This record gives sequence, structure tokens and C-alpha cells, in this order.
Amino acid sequence: MTDAPWTGDASSLVEAFRSGDRSPIEEMEATLAAADATRLNCFSHLDPEMAIAKAAKADTSKPFGGVPLGVKELDHYEGWPATQASLLFAEEVATDTSLNVDRTEKLGGAVPFGLTTASEFGGLNVSNTRLNGVTGNAWKPEMTPGGSSGGSASAVAAGICPLASGGDGGGSIRIPAGFCGLPGLKTTAGRIPRGPNASVHPMTVVNGVLARSVRDLARHLDVASGYDPVDPYSLPRRDGWEANLGSYGDSLRGRRAVISPDLGVATVNPEVARRVRDAGEALAADAGLVLVDVPVELPGLGLEWAMGNLCHLRHELGDDWRDKLQQLTPAMAFGLEMADSAMNLDTMGAAEAARTRANATLAELFAQVDFIISATNPDTAFPAHLEVNTRVAGTKVDLGNNGALTIPYNIVGNPAISIPVEQLNGLPVGMQVASRHHSEELLLDLAALAEAQCPWPLVAPNIS
Repeated sequence: MTDAPWTGDASSLVEAFRSGDRSPIEEMEATLAAADATRLNCFSHLDPEMAIAKAAKADTSKPFGGVPLGVKELDHYEGWPATQASLLFAEEVATDTSLNVDRTEKLGGAVPFGLTTASEFGGLNVSNTRLNGVTGNAWKPEMTPGGSSGGSASAVAAGICPLASGGDGGGSIRIPAGFCGLPGLKTTAGRIPRGPNASVHPMTVVNGVLARSVRDLARHLDVASGYDPVDPYSLPRRDGWEANLGSYGDSLRGRRAVISPDLGVATVNPEVARRVRDAGEALAADAGLVLVDVPVELPGLGLEWAMGNLCHLRHELGDDWRDKLQQLTPAMAFGLEMADSAMNLDTMGAAEAARTRANATLAELFAQVDFIISATNPDTAFPAHLEVNTRVAGTKVDLGNNGALTIPYNIVGNPAISIPVEQLNGLPVGMQVASRHHSEELLLDLAALAEAQCPWPLVAPNIS
């Protein structure tokens, strides 16, 4: 009998299934028990009956065969709640399944068992909502796991499940990965198709997973990436992500990298910056990268990012949207009112011009370097009850500071990965490495090298 869920990565769990050391049905029972018992409030819905039935029929020959899969509540899973983490849609039920989740289940063999909490409509980098309450971090429950994929990150870091779906529209995979001590990959826009029925504009959101190891991230790309007609901007399929992991050492040597903890745009805790610089220098030495000193001054794009996404929410809520504001989290209600008063043809044109300039800025940078190394988050995880953090190491910061390090790569579409590095005051610190479009294999190899040289805890030391 399996008393507690697997605390290794998903790939090793599949190996245990195949060897007979674990069974999918017992693993699922342990996972459901842990999900039901956790104090982290990282699940909004569990489906034990369906999960046990599917685990009993799991095909362990598949890449994630039998692995319990948490599903981010902003994704759809047919027959499950489709609340968008909002009171406004508390009674909605999904009539389809998100393509990323569908491929992870059907092609990968993973077994969905419940929905993980997220921020309302994915609009904040915390996971606090009027619908679900406050989600805690597995490292310290009183601190935030980030968002919007906060419940997924917390569940994986807490040892409840080794894999959970995520989405990154402004850092929503990388931010919680950084706060929870996990590797987190934001792929090139279009690598994993979105849909069905996903909005196209503003082209900032990519799909992915929260996992405990780099090989799990690579394996997920083998399962979930590749063109699908429901997403007209999805990229052609590439195979061999896991098989080729660790094989790009010769290609990495001699490539140029710049370390800029704050990207010239964010206020970053000096102790976080020091850890990122130290880890970046160590990674460069191990990989044979050439560190160069070029100016990095990325634009602050928080307002442009918010406007591009809020227009969809405004349309979805309808003409009586003002009557619904009290049901929203305060920060989302404020954002809607601000967007309604500020958005017009001039401001939308200015936002698109800012996106164009951001693309030019990053294109110029990547003409000089292959990798940009920074912090993932300006600081370690802040108190979980806050909707927006306004202080970094005692310094007052503006609202846009929280996503300033991650949003540029969503606006322009570059791949970026968060890698756990040295902790600070018992909380994880994430180092972000970004590269040119379509170069995820190099980022995965750098992360795998960091993982091998300085292994990180696969689950939080004090599981809650």
C-alpha cells in the first residue's frame, strides 16, 4: 500500500510503475488523500471517482502513464467546473478540454484528478480569489506561491502530485516556479498550441506544466508540443526534446551571455540579485559561456500587457460589467475600471507601439548575446494574503514591479526558463535565463546542467 504520494519527479514515478514498485491506482489514492488533507488550499475541485477509475486503466507504457495530473483551474476539463477562478462564473461547467491537458492525458497517459487554484482570470501573480480564498506556498504556507499557476506550483512543491498544468501569460509559470523552488519553462509563443476556443490577441499566453525536474519539462514538450489547427499560430512539431537533453554542450560553449539581475527595469532585492549573479557566473563557467557586459534596459510593459488582456475580460462580462465589480477581487475590479477609463484608439495604438519597441529592443540585445540572465522575481515570496506586493527589501515599489522581469518575454514571445538557485531566509530564489525564439533546447540544457551541479529539493523541505 502506498501511504504517501511520490516525491520524486514524474519520469521516475513512471519507472516505478513499470517496475512494479508502485501502482497507478494506489498512487492516485495517496494523491487524493494528500490533496484533501493539505492546508495549502491549492485545489478547487477534486474528482476521486473518475480519477480512480482512470488510474485503474492507466497505460504505463506512455511517457506519463499513470502519473496524477493537477489541472490549473483556468484550463478546461470537460465536465469539471469552468469558473475562471471567479465568483462570476462559479456555476459554469466545461464543455471541452484544453488541448495542452488533452494531449498530456491522451498522448502522455497522465491521469487528471482535480483542479488547482489560480488567480482570477489569470490577472494577478498571486492565487487569491473571492471564490477560493488564499493559496499558500509549500515552503511557508503564510507566503504566496505566486500566480496565476500558484495552486499548480504549490501542489507540485508540496509533494501532492509531480505534474500539474500551467499557463504563462505574464510570468504565470515562471513566477510561481521561482517562488516554489521548481524549474519553470515559458516556451516560444506557439510551441504548445492553445485551444480550443482560445483568444488569439494579444499573443502573450503560452501553455506548459509545473514539474520537479528538467527532464519532465522536456518530456512534456515531446507530448504536448506541435501544430494544431485550432491555434493558427502554433509551431510545427519537433521531436526528441527528452532524448536530446544534455547533448548541446558543444553548442553552448563559447556562446555569449549577459547577467542583469534587474533587466534595467525592476527593483530587485540586493540579496536576490547577489544570488542570481553568483549562480549565473557559476552556470556560465560550467557551460563554457562567455560573459559579456552589454547594457540591458528592457522597457516596463505592465500597463500595455494589462490593457491587452483586460479588453477580453471587459467583453466577456458584458455591458453590465459595472454591476459585477463587487464580485471580483479588488485588484481585478480596479484594473477593469482603470482600463475602461484609459483605453481608446490612442492608448491602444500607443500600447502596440510599445510592443513594437520592445521587440526591437530584445532583437538588438539578442544580436549581441545568446542568453540574458536575470532574477525571475524581484524578491522571494511575499505574504500570501496580499493581492499586490508593493515592497521589495523594505523599498516601496510600483505595481508593475512584480511582473517587470517576466512580462517582456511574453510581449515579444521569447522562451525563458526559471531555475532554482540558492535560497534566501528559507525561501526559494529563481534565476531566469532567456534566449532567442525557438531555442528551448539550449535553455533546457542549461537548466539540466544547473540541476546536476547544484541539485534543488524536488519538494519543499517542510511539506504542508
